[in-house]
Amino acid sequence: MTLNKKQIQHLKGLAHSLKPIVLLGSNGLTEAVIAEIDYALNHHELIKVKIPTDDKENKALIIEAICRETKSTKIQVIGKTLIIYRQSEEKKIRIPKV
Repeated sequence: MTLNKKQIQHLKGLAHSLKPIVLLGSNGLTEAVIAEIDYALNHHELIKVKIPTDDKENKALIIEAICRETKSTKIQVIGKTLIIYRQSEEKKIRIPKV
């Protein structure tokens, strides 16, 4: 899904008050973690994921894998927190058109 700047800003504003739903553990990105992120996206559409690593390259690979495997859109990365969005069939979050 392609979002314009206004839509991304809207989602950032909505995500501001959210707490991280999924926390990656010491095992890193496993199939169980991907399944949990997928479930959370189906239920919430917009979620935060905590990625506890200081290695920028490793974090970038994890973020890319999460977005690819869950077919979600990266909204923002702040420190160790990733914000992703994927529209569900119920369309719970209303996104501005322009």
